[in-house]
Amino acid sequence: MHGKVWLVGAGPGDPELLTLKAVKALKQADIVMIDDLVNPAVLEHSPQARVIPVGKRGGCRSTPQEFIHRLMLRYARQGKCVVRLKGGDPCIFGRGSEEADWLSAHGISVEMVNGITAGLAGATNCGIPLTLRGVARGVTLVTAHTQDDSSLNWQALAQGGTTLVVYMGVAKLPEIRESLLAGGMRDDMPVAMIENASLPQQRECRSTLAAMQQDAADFQLKSPAILVIGEVAAEQAQALLAKSA
Repeated sequence: MHGKVWLVGAGPGDPELLTLKAVKALKQADIVMIDDLVNPAVLEHSPQARVIPVGKRGGCRSTPQEFIHRLMLRYARQGKCVVRLKGGDPCIFGRGSEEADWLSAHGISVEMVNGITAGLAGATNCGIPLTLRGVARGVTLVTAHTQDDSSLNWQALAQGGTTLVVYMGVAKLPEIRESLLAGGMRDDMPVAMIENASLPQQRECRSTLAAMQQDAADFQLKSPAILVIGEVAAEQAQALLAKSA
C-alpha cells in the first residue's frame, strides 16, 4: 500500500505560528523532509520521524528538485507518511503545486497544509498592516528571483496602487529601486525592510524608495528578508506590535 505525502507550511520561523493541522501531520510522520528556512524547533512535534534536510537557498548549494520528488515518491511507495516541511506557505514561492501535481501523477495521495507567509508575519511584527482602509486597498506578493531570471512588469507594479511585498529581493535592491522609479512610483514612497521575520532576531529598517539601497547597506541587511513597499510601510500600529506574554 502506498503512503501519503503532506506538503506542510511551517510558517515564517516562530514555532508558535505553526497551525494545528501542521502539528497533526508532524505527529503522524515517518519521514520529515525539511527545508533550510524551517525553524528546527517545530520538529519537537515529530520526535519519532527520520529527518532529512533538503535545503534550497538562493546563491547556495541546493538539493535538486528532481531528487526531492524521487525521495518523496520512494518513501510514499514504501507505505510511509512523508511530511515535506517548507518555510512559510507551500504555495507562496514554495513549489507546493508543482510537487503535488508530480506526486498525484505518480499515484501518491497528497494533502496540502497552509502556513503563515513571512510577508504577513514580518509586517505584523513591525506594526504594519498590509491593507488599510483609505490607504491600501490590496496587497501584491512578488519574488525578485525567478527561475529563468526574467524581469517582472515593474511599471504595472509601480502603478498598481497596492502594497507591494517583495520576497528574495536583497540581492536585487538596485534593480527593484530603479525599476519602480522608472515605472512612476514616488521616490519618497515608504519602504520597510524586514530581516528574519517573526524570529527573536527580527530586524527592521524603515526607509523610502529613493534611499532604500543606501539604507540597506548601512543597516547591513541580509537574507532572508522581505520588502514592504507602499504607504502602509510608514505605519506602526501599536495594537499589532503588542506581544503576548
